[in-house]
Amino acid sequence: MNDPIVQSSRDLVRNRLIEVAAHLLASEGPDAVTTRSVADAADVQAPTIYRIFGDKSGLLDAVAEHGFVTYMAQKRPVDADDDPIDNLRAGWNLHIGFGLENPALFRLMHTAQQTPEGRSVAESGIHILSERVRRVAQAGRLRVTERRAVELIRAVGTGVVFTLIDQPEDERDESLTDLAWESVCATILVDARAEGPGGLVNAAVTLRAALPDLAGFSPAERALLDDWLDRVSSS
Repeated sequence: MNDPIVQSSRDLVRNRLIEVAAHLLASEGPDAVTTRSVADAADVQAPTIYRIFGDKSGLLDAVAEHGFVTYMAQKRPVDADDDPIDNLRAGWNLHIGFGLENPALFRLMHTAQQTPEGRSVAESGIHILSERVRRVAQAGRLRVTERRAVELIRAVGTGVVFTLIDQPEDERDESLTDLAWESVCATILVDARAEGPGGLVNAAVTLRAALPDLAGFSPAERALLDDWLDRVSSS
C-alpha cells in the first residue's frame, strides 16, 4: 500500500513540474520546455521528471491535460433560461478566446497524445457543447443532425484558432472569427424569421431532440423511432 504522505509529496512535485512546464511553454515557447529547464526551474533533479512522467513527452501530455482542466473551469454550465443560440455563441467565443490567449498551450492540447484523464476532461467539454446543440434543436432551430452540428462547430472553431495563432499578432484578422461563426450558423441553423414549416429534415431534428422527453414508448419503440428520425435528419 502506498504511503499517503509519500504519495502526497509526489503529487505536489508532479503539479509543480506541470505548472513550471506550462509557464515556460506560455512565456518562451515549446522549444524552451526541456527536461533540464523544467527541472532547474522547479528546483528538482532531472531524473525526477523521468520517474514521474516517463519522459519529456509524458510531461507534455500532462501539461495538455492541465490545459483541458483549465479550459473546462471557464465553461459555464448550460442554463435552461438562456437563449439557446446565445448560449451556443458564448461557447464559441470561449473556445476562440482561450485559444488566442494561450496559443502554445492550445496547440499542444490539440496535438499531444491525450492521457486517459485528459481524454475524459475533453469529452466532458464535448458533452457540454452537445447539450447546447440539443437545446437549439429542441427550439426548432437546427437544420442538421445534432452530431453533425457538434462536429462542424468543433472543426471550424479549432481551425479558426489555428489559423489566427499562425498569423503574426500585428497582422491577425480577428474578423475571421465572426465570418466563420456566420458560416456555421448558415449551415446548421434555421432562420428564426422564416415563415412556415422548416421542412421534413428540420422537423425530424426537432422531434429527435425531444425524444427523451416523450412518454408512452417502450425502449424498443423509442430506439426504432430514433433510428427513423436519424435517417430523415441525415438525408
